[in-house]
Amino acid sequence: MDINEVDFLTAMLRIPSLSGQEAEVANFLVAQMRGFGWEAYVDPSGSAIGHLGDTGPLIVLLGHIDTVPGDIPVRIEGDLLYGRGSVDAKGPFATFVMAARRAQLAGNLRCRIALVGATEEEAASSRGAHYAKDQYAPQLCVIGEPSGWDRITLGYKGRLLAHYRYEQDSAHSAGEQRSAPEHMTDFWASVQSLCAKHNLGHTRLFEQMIPSLRRVASGGDGLTDWVEATIGIRLPEGVNPDALADELEAMAMPATLRCEGGCPAFRSPRTTPLVSAFVRSIRKAGGQPGFLHKTGTADMNVVGPAWGCPIVAYGPGDSQLDHTPNEHVSISEYRTAIAVLSDVLSQVG
Repeated sequence: MDINEVDFLTAMLRIPSLSGQEAEVANFLVAQMRGFGWEAYVDPSGSAIGHLGDTGPLIVLLGHIDTVPGDIPVRIEGDLLYGRGSVDAKGPFATFVMAARRAQLAGNLRCRIALVGATEEEAASSRGAHYAKDQYAPQLCVIGEPSGWDRITLGYKGRLLAHYRYEQDSAHSAGEQRSAPEHMTDFWASVQSLCAKHNLGHTRLFEQMIPSLRRVASGGDGLTDWVEATIGIRLPEGVNPDALADELEAMAMPATLRCEGGCPAFRSPRTTPLVSAFVRSIRKAGGQPGFLHKTGTADMNVVGPAWGCPIVAYGPGDSQLDHTPNEHVSISEYRTAIAVLSDVLSQVG
């Protein structure tokens, strides 16, 4: 059983799959991969798994199949395919499946492939990647994230989320007591100052600590006033999320601070056989290869340090469209990315 490349991605986009709700799209992917004659199943983390190839090094193609919220009607307008996940990151994972199928049908496969359609990448848990990390020991890995068909992503910044809560006895606004929200703004200013101090002398965004105030809420019941806030910090290399969490907790006192989602930045070398294979394949397709270091995070942060193998992120799409109401991917770029990755798979081994 085979399916048209565009029809395959379109079918994926028509299946909603918010983080934690990926079962339907995972079952769809397993059915398709079994139709190709591959070993395929849903693993205990809910990820869609496919295995093919009998000999050669093991390459894990790990993309995520969950999306952020937002209903974007799935449609084709000219060369553009619209839908939530078309860029981040069902488009890249569809590229993985179609490229593996193309290499297999051409008889050019020289490696063993494990496809992992991971769950909860858009959540702080990265559940699918954490489970996969302990199941495989690959010689090579490609992460499914948008890079553009002619570019390769070599690194991602780290991340820490901090949830702040402060309570105090209610007081009249005409009095001298500072309000609960004012205490929170003091903490936010301290976080900004901490990041600015680290960033002195660092001009590249990849080298900087970038704080963002994600959420603020406050209220009271006449006896107690409270304020809550969520702060995210993007971390450069060399910043330990656990140590930073301890420092922030001390800064927040007497408020309570709960930190989660901490992961360090990760950067892969540029001089690896996997990078060289991508460079050759992109040039073969008529492109000039470029290299990226992203200011966000990805499942590369989870599996890269654990596996210690050559690793890159690759996939069609403009990452500036991630999480936006205008998310779409160029069909011609999607098809070119499939050709590039299929050629890479014919080289490794």
